[in-house]
Amino acid sequence: MSLRPVLETRAAQPHIEGAGVHLHRAFGFGDPSEQDPFLLFDDFRGDHPDMYSKGFPWHPHRGIETITYVLDGEVEHGDSLGNRGTLGAGSVQWMTAGSGILHQEMPRGNAAGQMHGFQLWANLPGSLKMTAPRYQDIQGSDIPEVIDDDGTAVKVIMGELWGTKGPVDGIAADPSYLDISVPPGVKKTFKVDTYRQTFAYVFAGAGAFSDASAPQGVLIEKDVMGQEVNIRDLSGNRTLVRFGTGDEITVQASEEGVRFLLVSGAPIKEPVAWHGPIVMNTQAELQQAMKDLRNGTFIQPAH
Repeated sequence: MSLRPVLETRAAQPHIEGAGVHLHRAFGFGDPSEQDPFLLFDDFRGDHPDMYSKGFPWHPHRGIETITYVLDGEVEHGDSLGNRGTLGAGSVQWMTAGSGILHQEMPRGNAAGQMHGFQLWANLPGSLKMTAPRYQDIQGSDIPEVIDDDGTAVKVIMGELWGTKGPVDGIAADPSYLDISVPPGVKKTFKVDTYRQTFAYVFAGAGAFSDASAPQGVLIEKDVMGQEVNIRDLSGNRTLVRFGTGDEITVQASEEGVRFLLVSGAPIKEPVAWHGPIVMNTQAELQQAMKDLRNGTFIQPAH
């Protein structure tokens, strides 16, 4: 077994998207090979409707899949194919844009006015970029949660953990998407596929994603549970953790515990031509998509 080293930790950056939604972007519109097959990850949350209520009005997508996971509040969605629906707290929508779709997403807060969700973009290989669009809407009650003896709780959205499979399937990148909560002071190891690109995103509490044997000269202290923690490696709220290669990831939860998403997928390793919500392989394909938008032929007929 080999523990994946931490290549980088970085804070998600404030950003305004859509018609004025305040969010934090962990990665996106940078080097597409860095997180291949993933292109972008946004954390949108707010305690007041002014921060999110104008939402994401009608906009196009082609050549990618978008994954929306709602923690608090809800998101109403509609598209050019006539689909309508509402994602409630705990639910997930996996949208395969494929050949092209126009849609909108409008967040609404809970009774206290709070809204929190995530959106991840996954690339499609060239062979599937013009596939027919489709949706998978998964209610929170249909997402299995497994709880280990030490209190670690994992919602298995996609992939498999401890013999439990998530409900989302048929995705090109064949990813794993886990929502993990580790109790205060607990150290936990998770198996990951050696050949998958993997990242963690911490959104509550804090934890140290590092080898038990810290490098010489790095400051070590003990938390309230008596566990040694490399305090320079603690990752807290809105922190992206990028990993190197290996087949295990270990996290040491802080005295407040830690909650994070653990996401992995098979790299596509293809050229990327990217403009906003449209991601193709070549500039010619990208130009054709923009031409289709102008000409009103962006939505392809069903085959």
